[in-house]
Order: sequence, then C-alpha cells, then structure tokens
Amino acid sequence: MPAPAAPSESQQNGLPFALAAYGIWGFVPLFFKLLASVPPVEVLAQRIVWSLPLCFFIMAFRRQIADYLVALRDWRVLRMLLASALLIAVNWLVYIYSIFTDHVLAASLGYYLNPLVNVMLGMVFLGERLSRLQMMAVAIAAVGVAILLGGALDTLWISLTLAFSFGLYGLLRKVVPVGSLPGLAIETTLLMPLALAASAWYLWTGDGRGFGSDPKISLLLMAGGIVTAVPLLLFATAARRMSYAALGFVQYLAPTLQFLLSLFVFAEPLKPVQLACFLLIWISIAVFSFDIWRKMRADRMVEIA
Repeated sequence: MPAPAAPSESQQNGLPFALAAYGIWGFVPLFFKLLASVPPVEVLAQRIVWSLPLCFFIMAFRRQIADYLVALRDWRVLRMLLASALLIAVNWLVYIYSIFTDHVLAASLGYYLNPLVNVMLGMVFLGERLSRLQMMAVAIAAVGVAILLGGALDTLWISLTLAFSFGLYGLLRKVVPVGSLPGLAIETTLLMPLALAASAWYLWTGDGRGFGSDPKISLLLMAGGIVTAVPLLLFATAARRMSYAALGFVQYLAPTLQFLLSLFVFAEPLKPVQLACFLLIWISIAVFSFDIWRKMRADRMVEIA
C-alpha cells in the first residue's frame, strides 16, 4: 500500500476535484431551470432512473460491482441505505421544487446551514463534543434562523428541510460500511420501483410537458443522471486526496454560487430579514472555519514536533 501523501501534496491533488464537484453543484440550478415546465416529481423520478445506469458504468470501470453486490445482500446495510435513500430523495425533491418556484436563495441558505447542522448531529448522535467556538457558531446561526421566523417563514421550511435532510443523510452514510458510489447505486436501486412507477404514470397521462413530449426535454431529463453521478464521483475522489477539514472550506463554494445566481441571474428579491440572516450565517461560518483552521494548524505543529 503506498504511503500517504504529505498534507500539502494531498490537498493540491484533491483541490481540482473538489472545486469541480462543488462548482457543478453551485451551477446546477441553471440546468434544472431548463426543466421548469416538467413536474418536480417527474424530474426526480427521471433523475433516479438515469442515475443508476451511469453508476453501474462507473462502478464497472472502477471495479466496484462486487462491493455493490456484497452490500446488497446485507440486510442491515440495506435498511440503513433505504433510510438514506428516502432522505436524499426528499432533499432532491425539495431542491428541485425550490428552483422551479424561484426560491434558490432559500436553497442556498439551507446548504450554508448544512455544515453547522452536521456539527449538531455529530454532538447528538455520535457523542462528539463541540469546542467553544463551534458552540458560538451554532448559536449565531440559530439567531439567524430565528430572524427568518419573523419575516420569511414561507421559505424557511425549504432551508431547514435541505439542511437537515442532507445532514441526516450524511450521518447515515458515515456509519454505513459501504463506499460512496456503491452506496449511491444501492440507494437508486431501492428507489427505482417508485421512480419507474412515477415515470410510467407521467408518460401515460401525457400532459405534453415531460419525458417523451419533446426530444430536448427528454435529453435533458436523461442528462439528469450525469448531473447527479458525476459531481458525487468528483467529490469522492477529492475526499480521498485531501483532508476532510480542508474539504469543508471548499463546500461553501456551492451555496455561494447559488446565492449569486439567485440575485444576479434569477433576480430573486432579497428581504431585509433574509439579508440579516445571511450576515449572521456568514459570521457563524467564519467562526466555524477559524476553529477548523486553528485545529489543522495545531495538528501540523504536533506532527512537525
């Protein structure tokens, strides 16, 4: 087994993959806007249907089919992946809905909150202890969310659903003993019966908006599988090549791009309470990131000593 790379070399090798993954996730609202005429449930169903073949293709290339089959025969793993599959399906559906209804701003807030939600879930379910700065970051974020209760309650559910569904999804995937790509393949396999049923129903009703109604729409729906699987593969590659703490800094690229798209491309209004919330979330992220940077620096000093 080759020796692990030095931290600087590891981060340099993984950074392009991380930037590519989060860059795609940041710009993906532009893709889904092209499908705004299609019902969100059908977009989700088609996304699942076309993700699975691509997952199998990549697993075959990476020789991970055996990992998929082993996990598929483990009932404990299957039960946990069924729960994670339902969580990611909810996350995808709410995200698609937020784009179709011009609430990309609320979606970006949800993904800004996600790292802080992860910290809270780690404390509650994994017994992880928070540092004082992390507790301060969570408290500042909580104040920001509370402000939205006073003036943006209609979209707060989008932000919280995205943050907690993806946070719980990540928590489950953290404890399930299966790789990211075979795990995604099993999740899509478990969701496939519902996805096929929904796709068939929309195809049968034929309202002229979904798959089969127009070659361009059909191709875009099929491309949803690529949009789903490729950034996840890039992310998995980046996670292997750079520290998870360093990867945590890059993850803010996606919600930042979404935030900018919502304001300057989709022209969504920014309410004063939303601006106040975002300012507090950014302060919270700054405190949280400083704490991570401080720990990384301390670890390096220990290694040098």
